[in-house]
Amino acid sequence: MDATTDVVVIGAGVIGSSVAFELAKRGRQVTVVDKAAGPGQGSTSASSAIVRFNYSTFDGVATAWEALHCWQRWREHLGAPDDEPLAGYQRSGLVMLDVPIVPRERATTLFDAVGVPYALWSPEELRRRVPGIDAGAHWPNKRVDDEAFWADPERQLGAVFTPDAGFVDDPQLAALNLAAAAGRHGAAFLHRRAVAALTRRPNGLWDVLLSDGSTVTAPTVINVAGPWSAHINALAGVGADWTVQVKPMRQEVHHLAAPPGFNTDVQPGPVIGDLDLGTYLRGAPGDGLLVGGTEPECDGFDWVDDPDGANPHPTVPVFTSQVTRAARRFPELGVPGAPKGLAGVYDVSSDWTPIYDRTELDGFYVAIGTSGNQFKNAPLVGRFMAAIVDATVAGRDHDHDPVHHHAEHTGHLINLGSFSRRRPRNTESSGTVMG
Repeated sequence: MDATTDVVVIGAGVIGSSVAFELAKRGRQVTVVDKAAGPGQGSTSASSAIVRFNYSTFDGVATAWEALHCWQRWREHLGAPDDEPLAGYQRSGLVMLDVPIVPRERATTLFDAVGVPYALWSPEELRRRVPGIDAGAHWPNKRVDDEAFWADPERQLGAVFTPDAGFVDDPQLAALNLAAAAGRHGAAFLHRRAVAALTRRPNGLWDVLLSDGSTVTAPTVINVAGPWSAHINALAGVGADWTVQVKPMRQEVHHLAAPPGFNTDVQPGPVIGDLDLGTYLRGAPGDGLLVGGTEPECDGFDWVDDPDGANPHPTVPVFTSQVTRAARRFPELGVPGAPKGLAGVYDVSSDWTPIYDRTELDGFYVAIGTSGNQFKNAPLVGRFMAAIVDATVAGRDHDHDPVHHHAEHTGHLINLGSFSRRRPRNTESSGTVMG
């Protein structure tokens, strides 16, 4: 059955559901379409859901810092009833180990500007605070089958500790929470329906043809399709004036038992950002540990042409590489004989910074290129996109007069032009999931 609406949001992940929530809350009629069976069943479910503030721009840090305050007030943010089960925020702190590619001064200068609390740790303090850690420096990244990987370190690492960092305990539930909040404001969700075609009428309306043969027509379409976003852009015919592109990359996160003393009875151990070895670690329930990668170039990148065809299971080569790196940092870490974890696909932008913007075709917007590092910012991205849509519909030229978002909790003014499709490449980016 064909339908008309004010806005079609393509994608019901944590960010798409947030976009739907914020637009519906402002009184727009919103229809969300997604090929999966329910909210958050794509890339969102594969997220480590880490909340951190280590970004390479003021606006990136300010966004993450403001988003933290939304997670801390999640029921209030959603307007959820008291009996609704909600995702929870786990404050564990984050230890970002020193590495030449991201000097600590770059991070602390931005932390000072935004107001993010932090502490500088010497190698001795690092070893005291994180039981069992080996503070040896191993940069640059090396393959684990390279003899140089096992060379004795010539110096020791310190770290920057941000105590308010942590993670969301159930990423899919967070998406479900946002979808429910959107539904309370009238948003409709159409699941198990892929977008088959996009057509723009002469009068500016968009026809979104779905895989079941139905069509949804709206003046506004927002592409929040994650790793499928490049395909959706191609259907819409946008991208000609962009300076930043997106491409899907397969990633794995592995689950194993934490090293002795890492987690406590009170809370999981801190998130460890270890670009020095090319890995990150995060505590998990049941004295577990999640281990992911930070895209060490020596291992190569697993770009995929078709996200639907990507292997959804962890593989032995990636498991061996990532877990061996983790064990180099934590020598008492037990390495299982077979991989256990999950695989997902990132929607990676050219500079690992997201694109939250309009496009060259009126009425078509994008919230894409989230590069595996934007889950934490989902509460803010909905507000960003609602502000951009409202402003451009009212006639504002966001390309030349960027919309700014006034952060409710922290008071910062965030320049949404920083996330433009036509921005200069972010040369301060680490070129990894860390942004």
